[in-house]
Amino acid sequence: MADVIPDVLAEVGPRLRRLRERRALTLTAVAAQTGISKSTLSRLESGQRKPSLELLLPLASVYHLPLDELVGAPRVGDPRVRLTPKTRNGRLVYPLTQGSSSMAVWKVVIPPEPERRLRTHAGYEWLYVLSGELQLILGEHDLTLRAGEVAEFDTRVPHWFGPAGDESVEILSVHGAHGERMQVRAAPR
Repeated sequence: MADVIPDVLAEVGPRLRRLRERRALTLTAVAAQTGISKSTLSRLESGQRKPSLELLLPLASVYHLPLDELVGAPRVGDPRVRLTPKTRNGRLVYPLTQGSSSMAVWKVVIPPEPERRLRTHAGYEWLYVLSGELQLILGEHDLTLRAGEVAEFDTRVPHWFGPAGDESVEILSVHGAHGERMQVRAAPR
């Protein structure tokens, strides 16, 4: 990124000149609209004056452009997170957090499973059903959750969850260390 900065800065002046000329504006007209002197605008367009926010902000307003477009700032990159799905116990698991977080978040696609083996482990789990029906066996409870429903529980209680029928179920799973619980705030009705 640092190696492109000089090139971007060198192109600001010519870019400003092209914008002004495409809009058929004179230096005098732009000076009148921005309050920047005609000589300063000329030096800015020719590269003899370095661009500053005090100069660029009024120009962005006159040209009706965001500042990054006005100066031709390089793109910051693709914002998408591309984490590789894994298969765990026959389930397709998409990690949505990286290892640095105390809370682990996954999207999980669970195919029908013949075996329902209860497990226990340290932590606290929050499940949100995205699609399908989820069967949750939690201690003495046997529950069916549908799309949009949520369950949360201490994972030291014997539990199992998977499809309630013959179709796969998709869930979001948030797991935290013992005592860390998911906080969901909803606006009052």
